[in-house]
Amino acid sequence: METKIFAKDQIDEAVALLREGELVAFPTETVYGLGAIATKEESVKNVYKAKGRPSDNPLIVTVSDEKMVKRYAKSVPDRAKKLIKHFWPGPLTILLFVKEGSLPTAVTGGLKTVAFRCPDDKLTHDLIAKLGYPIVGPSANTSTKPSPTTAQHVYHDLKGKIAGIIDGGETRVGLESTIVDLSVEPPIVLRPGEITPEEISEVLGEEVLINTGKVSDKEIPKAPGMKYRHYAPSAPVVVVDDVNDFAKIDFNDHIGVMALEDELDKIDLPKANKFNLGKNLVDADHNLFGGLRYFDDKKDITQIYVQGFNEGQASLAYMNRLNKAAGGHHF
Repeated sequence: METKIFAKDQIDEAVALLREGELVAFPTETVYGLGAIATKEESVKNVYKAKGRPSDNPLIVTVSDEKMVKRYAKSVPDRAKKLIKHFWPGPLTILLFVKEGSLPTAVTGGLKTVAFRCPDDKLTHDLIAKLGYPIVGPSANTSTKPSPTTAQHVYHDLKGKIAGIIDGGETRVGLESTIVDLSVEPPIVLRPGEITPEEISEVLGEEVLINTGKVSDKEIPKAPGMKYRHYAPSAPVVVVDDVNDFAKIDFNDHIGVMALEDELDKIDLPKANKFNLGKNLVDADHNLFGGLRYFDDKKDITQIYVQGFNEGQASLAYMNRLNKAAGGHHF
């Protein structure tokens, strides 16, 4: 299959492909998503095939506005309306009870809930609005690999497997959206992102919990990223929690390091073995997946050491993704 790259003024071509049941990757402010019309079961199943994604891992439904949510959610409670008003469009995904029969099992994983997201990206907003239907939106990468933050990342993973990619440039945030479960009391953040539990709690005026449990092998996860290995390059990743420990590592030409600029300057390695995460945690969020992909393409790298952060809720999303990439391995 030829995979076409669409410019910003070629949205109509992407819409036509989606209507025909094809798969098209699209930009968001977080990472690139892999789109198929959410009500077309065969198209949705092809998303799993293209990614190599386990079929019991439910998909996020990407919408253009709250009206579209009402077509598929059993109800939109006041809590959801508050969050929608405050954070949409934006990097927040809201889990609600699904209207029975409105979406195929391939989307929901057979659960009674479904996750909705309205990205802060005009290209994708226009795409869905013109389409008239929501699209599923898992990250547009090979399953378990680092999520894509550029159209080139998508092309690298899915060339020949999908019909098209809308090139919206590099994503702004770089980590996937926060997922909050509103089907339970009190609400629970199932996946951390740019929007923190504290910010959600402030808008709702009530306590918001953070999920810390693990999903068993027989259990269907309520949201993406809760059960399976994610974000991992080919070489093993090790988290360095204390930057002083970089001095204890026996560096050689087969080791890669990802760290903030100030720390990276202290490390005696060739430039090709170092990836600059930026000047601060916000930069690191933005650059994490790019760095993991950078070393994934370097076959001579056998170990990757990555700077960790302990900055409370601000670093929750970064550490969530990094710990999954490292499989929990810390220096």
